[in-house]
Amino acid sequence: MLENIEAVLFDLDGSLVDSMWIWQEIDVEYLHKFGIEFPEKLQTEIEGMSFTETALYFKEKFQIPDSLEQIKSDWTRMAWNKYTYQVPLKKGALEFITYCHENNIRLGIATSNSRELVENVIHVLGIRDYFDSIVTGCDVEKGKPSPDIYLETAKRCHTAPDKCLVFEDIVPGILAGKAAGMKVCAVDDDYSSRQKEEKKKLSDYFITDYFDIMSKL
Repeated sequence: MLENIEAVLFDLDGSLVDSMWIWQEIDVEYLHKFGIEFPEKLQTEIEGMSFTETALYFKEKFQIPDSLEQIKSDWTRMAWNKYTYQVPLKKGALEFITYCHENNIRLGIATSNSRELVENVIHVLGIRDYFDSIVTGCDVEKGKPSPDIYLETAKRCHTAPDKCLVFEDIVPGILAGKAAGMKVCAVDDDYSSRQKEEKKKLSDYFITDYFDIMSKL
């Protein structure tokens, strides 16, 4: 898997940290504040969108009167405590990150989440210094499944796309990595369990957790 790979790029939520469960809780609570019932397929409809794209989607679909900046600020505030105290790394992720760092493989994060939450959670988890680049969906023109975010992360890691390996847990992210010309490893996650077979089909590799990789190194 790591043959000829110079940089490993991680999606954050569901791929590097176990946090996908948080966002449905936040969406339910947030919409309830406006007297709106949580739509059953909402999470699928916003998969891969950047933080700003998601805020715009909410504002237009649910006629939220607040500004985009206020919506994003509210979400960040609601998520802050959870990301600080309740979000662990995926199993084996620390060992794999450490291995890459010790073997001069550059590391990047390409996430649809907000920069404030990304910086907070990787600082709390003690892994901030391992990463050469952090790019959010708001740093590029289009969110996943467009390849923009992975191409920008590779650029900031000073690595050609075909020398990058991406770890993703949802279909739009896998498609983004493939569209960028990169190898993609799908990561199992309870949130996207319904997509498991599709994830396997679209990606180059599939892991249950990062110990799957470490056992082969």
